[in-house]
This record gives sequence, structure tokens and C-alpha cells, in this order.
Amino acid sequence: MRVAKTLPLAALLVLGSCAMLSAGQAQQAATQRRVAHVEDGGMNEVLESIAIPSTAHAPFYATLDTEWARPLVGGGSYTFQNERHIARDSLGRVYQERWYLVPKNGKIKTQMYYIQIFDPVAHQSYWCSVAEKACALRIYHTAPEVTFGTEVGEKGVLPDGWGFVTQEDLGKENVAGVDTIGVRETSTINPWMAGNDRPMSMVREYWHSAALNINLLSTVSDPRLGTQNFTITEISTTEPDAQFFSPPAGYKMVNQRNYSAPEN
Repeated sequence: MRVAKTLPLAALLVLGSCAMLSAGQAQQAATQRRVAHVEDGGMNEVLESIAIPSTAHAPFYATLDTEWARPLVGGGSYTFQNERHIARDSLGRVYQERWYLVPKNGKIKTQMYYIQIFDPVAHQSYWCSVAEKACALRIYHTAPEVTFGTEVGEKGVLPDGWGFVTQEDLGKENVAGVDTIGVRETSTINPWMAGNDRPMSMVREYWHSAALNINLLSTVSDPRLGTQNFTITEISTTEPDAQFFSPPAGYKMVNQRNYSAPEN
């Protein structure tokens, strides 16, 4: 996440929303690119889930399932889930639905509350509230140097004695009809570096499609947060309907193009 440029390492460890970078990875990210798979998941009820870059010439329309199993004191867990649609066209425009997380197998029904459209061609984005039937129009900046995915086999010691990072090649797998390569990244934090009285490990496992430049499967396991699973269950790689990349009909438009959204 881009907050890695502004927050100290200790804060990132406490937040737990970023993967740890080895010294070699950090240097590479600073000079060449950002490894965007670290954006998968989060700590809030509204999860970013998988990261979707504005990659041109790699269209798709997909169904994305999310499950978040959070630990209970004394043992066990409670699980939230949702299902939403995401899409990207050949121009790199991205469409995302946002649905509330609700208890798994519970009686509460989820609802869509937001639609997001990111347009790298017009350099603008739409943040559309379903309840208010209104879209905020904002400036959208892309970073063309960003690529998604990572080399495997990287490992290294974190600075200032925080711990270490390892990565493991999991091989190849076909997910929902798309070829992917799997990586498991483990970040281990030494005792008392983030309030922990014993070594603490966070594990990120993801199956990445080089052709689509997204993760088809992504799992984030953190002893403080539980386990978050993001799974693309259905996907079409044909050009999605152009209507997805325009504001919904009948929605009020609010010009916020002088608004500076916080960096993710």
C-alpha cells in the first residue's frame, strides 16, 4: 500500500494491513515498482479484498467471494461473508461493487452500498452511493510503473531487529479457468516488537494471473485479525458491457474533482 511511504515500520506492523518487505524488496520497490499484492485484505468491515490495477488490454468480468473468520476469545471464530462483482475493460477502466459483510449462514441479508468506477483514460473516478443515488466525481491518478505480482524465493531480515520475511513458490494452478502461479509469503515478527510476547507470524498466500495482472485467490492469515479469504469463483475474459464504466442512470452527480482522496 502507498501508506508504506509515509508510516514508520512500527506503525505498519501494528496495523497489520501491509506485508513486510525485506531490505532487497524495499529497495526494488523504491527504485522500480510497488508489489501491489500487499494491498489484499484489510482491518475494517469494508475490505479492499484483491487489488485491481488499471491494466489495459486485460479485460474481465468476475464474481468475487469474501470470507473473514475472526477469532473469539476462548477459542472458535465468527465469520462474515459477501459476494460482489468486479470488472475491467480493455482501456483499463475498473468497476467494483461494494457489499456489506454479513454473518455467514445468518439471517441478515447483504446489501450493495457503493459502486466505484476508476477511469485512467479520463483521469477521473466515480464513488456512487446506492442509498443516496448520488455519485462523487473525483480526479483519478494512475501510476503506470506499478505492476502486480512478485518474484518468489525472496527472503530477508527486517531492519532494526523486527523479524524476517520468507517467500515460497507454490507452483501452478488453474483457478476458475485461468492459469495462476502461487506464492506464500510469511512475515515473522520477533517478540515485543509489536506488543507480542512470542514470535508472531502473518501469512499471505495468493494465486496470481500474469495475463490478467490480478490475484484469483488470496488468503491473509494474521493472529490478530483471523483469516481473510478472497476467491474469484466465476470469470469471463471477454470485453465487459460498457455500461459498467458509466455512472448508474438517474444518479445525481457531485463534482469533487478538487478533492484529494487519501492514498491507499
